[in-house]
Amino acid sequence: MSAQTEPGERTPLSRERVLQCALALADRDGIAGLTIRTLARELGSRPMSLYYYVANKERILDGIVDLVFAEVHLPVIGNPWREEMLARARSMREVLRRHPWAVGLLESRTSPGPATLRHHDATLGTLRTGGFTLRATAHAYALLDSYLYGFALQEAALPLSGAESVPDVAAPIMEHFAGGQYPWMMEIATGIVLQPGYDFGDEFDHGLGLILDSIDPAERRAGPGEGAPAAGRPR
Repeated sequence: MSAQTEPGERTPLSRERVLQCALALADRDGIAGLTIRTLARELGSRPMSLYYYVANKERILDGIVDLVFAEVHLPVIGNPWREEMLARARSMREVLRRHPWAVGLLESRTSPGPATLRHHDATLGTLRTGGFTLRATAHAYALLDSYLYGFALQEAALPLSGAESVPDVAAPIMEHFAGGQYPWMMEIATGIVLQPGYDFGDEFDHGLGLILDSIDPAERRAGPGEGAPAAGRPR
């Protein structure tokens, strides 16, 4: 029997179909729920048939991480670097909201796929042609990704489901403030968090703006021995 078909199966198996199913399974059940056996069951297939397309779980993870990177805005080399980094960051945040399991895996793969490599290369190229020195590019990339992934982790961990849930979540916590032992927490809770329309997610753009301002090569003098490269001519 061909590795591409299963008895009674309407749609032939393919690597793309297997990985898309694995992505949906990870979104639904998390990485712990993603195994060859559960994936085969979801596809209405046999575990052994899947090995024709994915050798093991690590190859599955390589594949679905690449699918996640393919959803993120790909920076356009030559466009204004700040606009592209802003678009990339906002896009990455939205993608990680759809795939929260991916936060800790995006930079973990030792066999990255083509979408992953294109993404990293385009990001680096956008910074280099935007006037960043080689060292400044490395610093900027590390800082931006630390902020992106860190914010995504914090946002996913918060016991909130939108701005409307803030009062219900805050109420039992604020009971601890009644005795006056935590005046600064009371101040920020009443002055910021419990104000109409407050959304922790709004902090993302504020922090991102501060970071982009801080790494702007036009605002920074190059370090010893480093001059900014001409646009399109990294060195």
